[in-house]
Amino acid sequence: MSRFGRLFDRFRPAAAESKEAPAEFQAGRWVVAGLGNPGEQYHRSRHNLGFMAARRLATRHGVELNRRKFNGLYAETPIAGAPAIIVMPQTFYNRSGDCLASLLGYFKVPVAQLIVIHDEMDLPLQQIRIKRGGSDAGNRGVRSVAGALGTPDFIRIRIGVSHPGEPGQAIEHVLKPLTTEELRQLDGVLDRVADAVASLIADGLERAMSLYNQRV
Repeated sequence: MSRFGRLFDRFRPAAAESKEAPAEFQAGRWVVAGLGNPGEQYHRSRHNLGFMAARRLATRHGVELNRRKFNGLYAETPIAGAPAIIVMPQTFYNRSGDCLASLLGYFKVPVAQLIVIHDEMDLPLQQIRIKRGGSDAGNRGVRSVAGALGTPDFIRIRIGVSHPGEPGQAIEHVLKPLTTEELRQLDGVLDRVADAVASLIADGLERAMSLYNQRV
């Protein structure tokens, strides 16, 4: 287990964030994390669909992801009647767990109430899938989160970006910019992801899976 995982298990804040969390954020909180890479060059990439979904969710709830802490940008807002934190780790995709372990440990949020949104090459464009736990399927951002928390048992919303066909093309595929047409196709998908987050929080995992794990 990583150093961050051990910190999380003891629910102790990271050394740089050692003061008490605000009293109004002590129970029932959810964390919704969109994975991606910071920097304008990655803004429209497939690997940044998690960031796009986090921004869409923030816009829907009238907040901006402009608070910088825990190596991330975040905002606090109720979602489906529950207190929630929307966050975009700024550690680059493959080290997303560094941010999330610190944030969850500080706010004492259980792993069961973490929702991670990320791109998924094994799904066609415009499809989403919800699940809890399981393999990272080669996704290094998910692997980082699981390693930092010491468990893979968080909820994931996977957004399909399709597979390029050849394994050697995978990195280029996820990092190159989406076309204008692809962005248009994904606009409604981001709304469905925001709906799925609300359903997960309000109705639970099984209900959300039955509603959103469908072909479009």
